[in-house]
Amino acid sequence: MIVTGEHVARFVSEGLHFGLCPPYIAIGTEVDGTIINGVILNHYEGEDICVTAYGSRWGRRIMEAIGVYVFDMLGCERMTMVTQHEGVAKLAEKLGGAREGVMRGHFGKGVDGIIIGVLRDDYRYLPEALRGGARSDMVAPGG
Repeated sequence: MIVTGEHVARFVSEGLHFGLCPPYIAIGTEVDGTIINGVILNHYEGEDICVTAYGSRWGRRIMEAIGVYVFDMLGCERMTMVTQHEGVAKLAEKLGGAREGVMRGHFGKGVDGIIIGVLRDDYRYLPEALRGGARSDMVAPGG
């Protein structure tokens, strides 16, 4: 089941060992009452939003829910992810993302962040009905 709320944000925050600073929205997957994955979406700038992800078992439903919220509900053209982990960068590339650069020392002294941008047109989990800039009458995830 796709869920939203503070319990999803806490799951991501505790899993990545960092604090949260509102405003943000959190979207995740719950199985048998347990959150198994989640994203925090924040730093919304109209055309772009930052995505922080944590968890496992990333299925089509959660990937579509993220795409619908970011690209349809918010109307963003892109989402941005920054990671220090090569495996996460490769996963973001599988979503349709491209490496755009490095943020030196982003995660502390000597620990760089890989910047990945995912454009609406390249996101592989956007429902077909929303491709090409079409808008839906869908409600926000969990709403």
